[in-house]
Amino acid sequence: MEKVLLTGAAGFIGMHTCLKLLDLGYAVVGIDNINEYYDKQLKFDRLAQLGPFTRENVMYNRVLEGNAKFKFVQIDITDPANLERLFFQEKFDYVIHLAAQAGVRYSIDNPRVYIDSNITGFFNILEACRHNKIKHLVYASSSSVYGLNQSIPFKESDHADHPASVYAATKKSNESMAHTYSQLFDIPMTGLRFFTVYGPWGRPDMAPFKFTKAILEERSIQVYNHGKMQRDFTYVKDIVEGVCGTIKAIPQRNKHFNHHLPNPDSSSAPYAIYNIGNSQPVNLMDFIEAIEKATGKKAKKEMLPMQPGDVTKTFAATQKLEDKIGYKPNTPLQEGIDEFVKWYVEYFKVDGK
Repeated sequence: MEKVLLTGAAGFIGMHTCLKLLDLGYAVVGIDNINEYYDKQLKFDRLAQLGPFTRENVMYNRVLEGNAKFKFVQIDITDPANLERLFFQEKFDYVIHLAAQAGVRYSIDNPRVYIDSNITGFFNILEACRHNKIKHLVYASSSSVYGLNQSIPFKESDHADHPASVYAATKKSNESMAHTYSQLFDIPMTGLRFFTVYGPWGRPDMAPFKFTKAILEERSIQVYNHGKMQRDFTYVKDIVEGVCGTIKAIPQRNKHFNHHLPNPDSSSAPYAIYNIGNSQPVNLMDFIEAIEKATGKKAKKEMLPMQPGDVTKTFAATQKLEDKIGYKPNTPLQEGIDEFVKWYVEYFKVDGK
């Protein structure tokens, strides 16, 4: 049985990915630092979907058995000693690195947290992979790396050299660091540029969660850029299919790489970058309308100007990932929103729903 380390296991995408990996027959070790960025209880409740993990029994650096194929360890990726010890003990075949400090707006006021987690933490993961013969590292990048680029749809062959937030800059840094380690140490690495992900167990700082909460509580929602925004909203189960599908799609060195005219989409290293999104951008106002339909309530809208670090439109070109692994998201927006709202109402025990 092949073994996968998944970082960020108590996170939104992390929990769903763990469940899929277990369903596919992998042995999985999940790690997470369970930080204070948002309510820890939501993280513990996600972990409870994977095994008997509770706020009371999870302790730092203690290995807990979820079942025959799953273990959880509370470890911070900024802790290199314990991370190295875990790699040495578990002998992982693959690593899926999803742990990161997320959030564009939060990064404006709290940049140091992003440097610690997203750069120092990622460096520690790279070093551990380097010294432990990992077959393939799959890591989370972000559509934010496209930054000020207004060439739509975003393609992997586009240059991504003008980030608009500290968060985006750390994700672009991850791609550069991964390429360097891949080139120097012949470690296959794949970066996945996530576009806006939504679904059950989603993050409280994301628009679907914030909008749903406010609408159900009959409070105003904040609509930035006066609603003139588009996002490539992607349902979490579609994302997870893509993440897990890349594990065995191990990149090879491109023997025909042009060193005189290097293309951002190719490399002489065993390294690959893919967009992973829905490839169907949705108008923000249409997204709000879908939540209204799912909740049965009208939104009270507070129209606001564009926020620092934000971009008006994201749109993923996903043909490259489709060609590689057959990736084809198929969840309609309303269906996905209905599933999210259903989960939200049940989880928070919303009266009258």
